[in-house]
Amino acid sequence: MNIFSDLLASSEKSKSREKSQLPGLKKQRRRIEIKSKREIEIMRQSAKIVATVLKEISEMTQPGMTTADLDAHAEKRIREMGAKPSFKGYHGFPATICASVNNEVVHGIPNPKKVLKEGDVLKVDTGAFYQGFHGDSCVTIPVGKISPDAETLVRVAEEALYKGIEQVKAGAYLLDLAGAIQDHVEAHGFSVVEEFTGHGVGRNLHEEPSVFNFRTREMPNVKLRAGMTLAIEPILNAGSKHTRILSDKWTAVTIDNSLSAQFEHTVLVTEDGYEILTDRSQV
Repeated sequence: MNIFSDLLASSEKSKSREKSQLPGLKKQRRRIEIKSKREIEIMRQSAKIVATVLKEISEMTQPGMTTADLDAHAEKRIREMGAKPSFKGYHGFPATICASVNNEVVHGIPNPKKVLKEGDVLKVDTGAFYQGFHGDSCVTIPVGKISPDAETLVRVAEEALYKGIEQVKAGAYLLDLAGAIQDHVEAHGFSVVEEFTGHGVGRNLHEEPSVFNFRTREMPNVKLRAGMTLAIEPILNAGSKHTRILSDKWTAVTIDNSLSAQFEHTVLVTEDGYEILTDRSQV
């Protein structure tokens, strides 16, 4: 899950009111967490819950369903597997999944009136809080048959995620994966959304470091260490990279009504590479 920068910049007073209501939400840590073997094993379980739910939603999504139908399934399954939804109540977010359709970029709120149609491009992002740790992942789902242009956007978005993940290992830098993502996206004529980034994940849904998808000198170029757990999540627009927030204070949409696609995995940094904790092919 991405969180809009304005929300992260909310007052400490506001944050303190939310803490008691939200699973695993603590004051944002300034240091980067290195997970122990025990903590990594728990994260494997929380991530497996997320992967299972997203795989089920990918398989069940069809025209005529509502985004609220998918949200209800996600919450039911997360709780059945002994976890809590990470997103529900987070900074006031009202649902278990973010369901963003077509030009909706991130943080779409599920709605019983939002009926999915043939050709829609649906982004489903969700998280699970299990034994003190979060897993976080997102998938873009074609609803029925989508247009060739939409197919290309979705394919490139998923490829971009793996281009970034392939750069991950102890001793690499965030700019290594950011550059790999940006180059792949722009080579296909799409734009990288810069207003939202990936992040560390663990005891808190959002931890340091920010995991950006484009080259920048405005954020620290962190050196990766074994035991770091990162939510890597490139977001692509078919047109302009810029977004705006709707009146619900959550849903971000493209400013030019172009399509958007996103993929995300929770990834463990290892000494010689990486482990994709939310790998849906393993559930």
